[in-house]
Amino acid sequence: MLYPQQNISRNKFDLSGIWDFKIDPDRMGERNGWHTGLDGARPIAVPGSWNEQYEDIYNYLGLAWYVKSTYVPQYWQGQRVFLRVGSACYFSTIYVNGIKMGSHEGGHLPFVFEVTDHLCWKTENTIAISVENDLMPTRVPSGNMSSPLMPQSCFPRTTYDFFPFAGIHRPVVLYSVPPVYIEDITVITGINGLDGTVKVRVQLNSADTIQGSVHIKGDEVTFTAKLMFKDGLAEAHLIVHNANFWSDKTPYLYDLTVQTEQDQYTLKVGVRTVKVQGGQIFLNDKPIHLNGYGRHEDFYASGKGLNQPLMVKDYQLMRWTGANSYRTSHYPYSEEEMQLADREGFLIINEIPAVSLQFDNDENIAIRLRTCLQQVDELITRDKNHASVVMWCIANEPLIAQPGLGVSVSSNVFSVAKGKEFLGTLMQRVRTLDPTRLVTFVALMGSPSSWVEQCDVICMNRYWGWYILGGELNKALISLEQELDSAWETWHKPIMITEFGADTMAGMHGHPNAMWTEEYQAEFVRGYLTVAARKDFIAGMQVWNFADFASIQSIMRVGGMNMKGIFTRGRTPKMAAHVLREFWIK
Repeated sequence: MLYPQQNISRNKFDLSGIWDFKIDPDRMGERNGWHTGLDGARPIAVPGSWNEQYEDIYNYLGLAWYVKSTYVPQYWQGQRVFLRVGSACYFSTIYVNGIKMGSHEGGHLPFVFEVTDHLCWKTENTIAISVENDLMPTRVPSGNMSSPLMPQSCFPRTTYDFFPFAGIHRPVVLYSVPPVYIEDITVITGINGLDGTVKVRVQLNSADTIQGSVHIKGDEVTFTAKLMFKDGLAEAHLIVHNANFWSDKTPYLYDLTVQTEQDQYTLKVGVRTVKVQGGQIFLNDKPIHLNGYGRHEDFYASGKGLNQPLMVKDYQLMRWTGANSYRTSHYPYSEEEMQLADREGFLIINEIPAVSLQFDNDENIAIRLRTCLQQVDELITRDKNHASVVMWCIANEPLIAQPGLGVSVSSNVFSVAKGKEFLGTLMQRVRTLDPTRLVTFVALMGSPSSWVEQCDVICMNRYWGWYILGGELNKALISLEQELDSAWETWHKPIMITEFGADTMAGMHGHPNAMWTEEYQAEFVRGYLTVAARKDFIAGMQVWNFADFASIQSIMRVGGMNMKGIFTRGRTPKMAAHVLREFWIK
């Protein structure tokens, strides 16, 4: 899971660009040899969602093929070569020179196959990737099943309120490492007075007894420790005297380099701690509020594909409103996002793709749990060293079957019990893998209160004034305040509202204000922030959503768009953006 890098011992070759592309609705491609080349192909940009690049396949989610030919530098011979895909939604299979390397299930997280023995060094190599994003009840997130939250007539048949973009969404990279190489690095930081503590655990691919070293470098200072590998593992503890601590206001990063005789790898490391106490979250033993947004990887043409100019733009717009945080709703964002968050000082709630989980029957629940555990393992392995990541989120709006939808009360009892067990299992896995960060899940209005018992922070999505008491903001804000006070009295834990917002047509105005106008959204946001400001136990407010985004087609979504954005999809601010500046800049 180490992010590929170029240095004196490693090489990297980014295959991003224009690939050959062809859809395969009949799933005949492998039988017909498409993994060795495509006839009648059309060009496709990688990374990028295919849905946004061609109008005729906007709603196509079935199997498709990507093929590219490339030389591999001859000076890489003698090293081990890997092919790494940053994200492919949802199920993908890799072929190199006609040979199947393997498959990976689940989008949004990277996967790697070694290709050393299958490369040609004097001729071009053919790399093929098949990808499909079929909506299935047993997948995470699920599709093609009923959902209490989504209209029966929605298209595509998701259980979640965003478009199921398909394709290769992040870079495809060939990289090489020496025969004995660094497989993994874990960095855990702490604070002791003015000093920082840095614990480094390194894993090699070899069980031989090997020596190495670790260096952490800041402005004009370097701290060093030796590493002695036994059975492939080594550990070191460093003291960083008079450390510059990482925070949202001063995101100082050290360069941490691990060296062995054959290999080296460098990480950007922020020295910081995070914990909860009473009704507050503490960063470096100082209370912090996580004010910001729920977001989506979503834009014209690129869809969910990595769009680095847009990423930089979005960070500056978030800072312009005074935000210091966001949640990766509702899936892990790119590694490039995490790197920029480290650099810019954003506090991240990092979420697996478990949105709109349902607890319907034992067989489906077991399949989804295996997938979620895999997603937790892969996400923490990938992002455990990012200073910006302060909280892991194991689900967004898990559901119980609602009365009135043809579901019996006994089914509700089953769903509540199974949901508590499922969520508890995931939170326990998170704490086992990473006890240094907070863990939560985001609760829907009406979720069983017993589900949040193990959360470090109570995260709730609330839409008083939109889905409930729409147009009646005075009543809605009273209900919100009563619910927040009740939650605090019950749990005595920090509370974050991780979603609140109102669909708003940019340019629609009203006097008096009415739902869908910019004035209504501005008053809605102002009301929620005013209520929250009266509560010492509110640890953060994240507006839904940062920008308008593509969703499903339904009577709820004008033009297939969710318009709760504070900015339009093209990043023009609505009136509510100025309300946020008023509250957050000060």
